[in-house]
Amino acid sequence: YEIRLSLVGSEMCIRDRSKKRMRFERFSRKRCMERQILRSHLKLMHMSAKTGMRQNKDLSSFMRDDALDCICPDGTREKMDAGSMERMKFIGITGGVGAGKSEILHYLETKDGVKVMLADEIAHELMLPGTECYQKLKDMFSDEDIWNEDGSFDRKKLATVIFSDEKKRDTLNGIVHPAVKKYIRTVADTERENGVLKILVLEAALLIEEHYDEICDELWYIYTREDIRKERLMRSRGYSPEKVQQIFDSQLQEAVYRKHCKVVIDNNGTVEDAIRQIDLAITNMENE
Repeated sequence: YEIRLSLVGSEMCIRDRSKKRMRFERFSRKRCMERQILRSHLKLMHMSAKTGMRQNKDLSSFMRDDALDCICPDGTREKMDAGSMERMKFIGITGGVGAGKSEILHYLETKDGVKVMLADEIAHELMLPGTECYQKLKDMFSDEDIWNEDGSFDRKKLATVIFSDEKKRDTLNGIVHPAVKKYIRTVADTERENGVLKILVLEAALLIEEHYDEICDELWYIYTREDIRKERLMRSRGYSPEKVQQIFDSQLQEAVYRKHCKVVIDNNGTVEDAIRQIDLAITNMENE
């Protein structure tokens, strides 16, 4: 059972029917606080125009002087101020194919104030017919057998081509990934300005290669042994041992991941073990 609630670009998954009411009320309070903060921001701008006060005056200090009285959906009042809103953290998550990142992301997505983005899904959207990326790729790969009848890419065939030819892989990455990074940077900037999210999470295979450390607060590496990943990929995706090794060879070595990532989540054990590591990493990040 799943419900998705949208709140200024953030999403919250409600997967437990018994918690439905509690989660909805929590979101209602957040929505109320956001409205009140927006009104105070408008009030500040109005005062700026009348008095000549600088518009970039610290909004949080202004609101601490004029605390907000928020009337919540249950009729209660809460004092809220911008000082109570922590700065959003931006986490980049990466790891080898088959490392079990999906389970990690699924858990993060269920936490309050967390939004998860997948670079692969963003890239897919940016490669649809009619986009700038699509036209560039159409020109570059016109002779390849990777096209569906409707003009879109066959993603499996495209993956086969780029994993077997480094030059073609670099060509595709050079077209798609700058567009993906631009989009992600825009989303991150917007979410920071909105001030609603606690944590924005990005999963990307090329997190390190594309220098996402420039826009992320922390990079996390999901570590799983190669033998576990290989067995997983052969079972779940039907890959041959040769294809799995080909994919492994095209990705970074473990030492490189560890060098660039501040947090390493050991995902060789149970899901519960990984969750404990994630919660600890979040607590440490919030206490910095």
